[in-house]
Amino acid sequence: MRFRDFHKNIKIRIIETFTSRFVGGMIFPFMTIYLAQHFGAKTTGLLLLINIFIGITNSFIGGYLSDQFGRKKVMFYAECARFAAFAVMMVSNSPFFESAGLTFMMMIVNSISWGLAGPANDAMLIDVSTPEQRKLMYSITYWANNLSIAIGGILGALLFQHYLFELFVALCIVELGVVFLVAFFIQESHVHHQSSQMSLNKHLLHIFSSYHRVFQDRLFIVFVIAGVLVFSMELQLTNYIGIRLSEEMPTQSFLFWRVNGLTMLGFLRSENTILVALLMLFVSGVSKRLNDKTALIGSCALFSIGYGVLAYTDNIWLLVTFMLILTVGEVFRVPVEQSYAAAIPPENARSIYMAINGLKYNLAMLIASATIMIGTYLSTLATALIITVIGLTGTVLYMAILPHVDKRTISRRVEPKNAEM
Repeated sequence: MRFRDFHKNIKIRIIETFTSRFVGGMIFPFMTIYLAQHFGAKTTGLLLLINIFIGITNSFIGGYLSDQFGRKKVMFYAECARFAAFAVMMVSNSPFFESAGLTFMMMIVNSISWGLAGPANDAMLIDVSTPEQRKLMYSITYWANNLSIAIGGILGALLFQHYLFELFVALCIVELGVVFLVAFFIQESHVHHQSSQMSLNKHLLHIFSSYHRVFQDRLFIVFVIAGVLVFSMELQLTNYIGIRLSEEMPTQSFLFWRVNGLTMLGFLRSENTILVALLMLFVSGVSKRLNDKTALIGSCALFSIGYGVLAYTDNIWLLVTFMLILTVGEVFRVPVEQSYAAAIPPENARSIYMAINGLKYNLAMLIASATIMIGTYLSTLATALIITVIGLTGTVLYMAILPHVDKRTISRRVEPKNAEM
């Protein structure tokens, strides 16, 4: 299946995501520094936690609204709110007016918008794609996201400090284009006609009952738990592994450079980003020849073992080699994992399922944060073994449930559509 054969919604969402994440990557990764400069480190930590929990809450609401009122409507209002937030942030960091408090409030509005639009966006991609298209679709979106964030991050590091206002101007222009795309080029992929007759109290009860049913879907919940355990490996790089390298790794010679722990961390992140961008160009053709179950389990094992080695060794050549190995696992894992996640939800509850699936980052971040604390009490070897076991536990869970996921997928293709929720 070639990219030109994709549904128009898929192509537009990939283009929109690339441009918005490219400009956003020049700003938002550095907002922690911005807040710390204005509020101090301790207050910034609290503000970021508030921002994260608000985003999580609104993700649940966004998933429900998308299934009840349609994907496009939720996405349009969320993008309009995001544009308004960016415009206020631009004014609040202009040469004529500066307000860190107002900027943070608009960061909260942006988190609310992401929480509302995220499940709708994920569900729409599932709505308009076939199972045969999804691996390629997710490969392209993952490649585009990594490339846009990498390029945006490099430019942001150069421009953020002295050209913040200009960056916000660019972000507003891009976001206005996104609103235009959603309004006039995105087609609605899911229509529900009963919600307008419901009162607010009934909607609230329906939200709780809908998510209660999702949490009763043991197959999906175990799939999410496995994904959290495996994905937490990736977050170890900028948490436990990054701290360990900066504190423990001695300065060494590598080719023509003298490398310390912090330099090594930057090099590993760059290696991963470049390899993802390159390998994603070829992985689609190779993955077609592999069984999905074998590809996912094998890639998760490589991913987990690779990060386990990074959590232990200080040898530069081992670090570089196993970053290559785990990146190969990463580029095979992500499209297949996302394709399986798309196959599990029933058609009439995709956004709700995707809202819960979208919590992987936050839950994985909790594991990565806990590992930092564990590492202060245990030896490097013991902590590395724990990290490896966490990833391999997720791999074993995948191994146990994938046959059941395959059965559910086959039954949905064969049987007529039925309401599972």
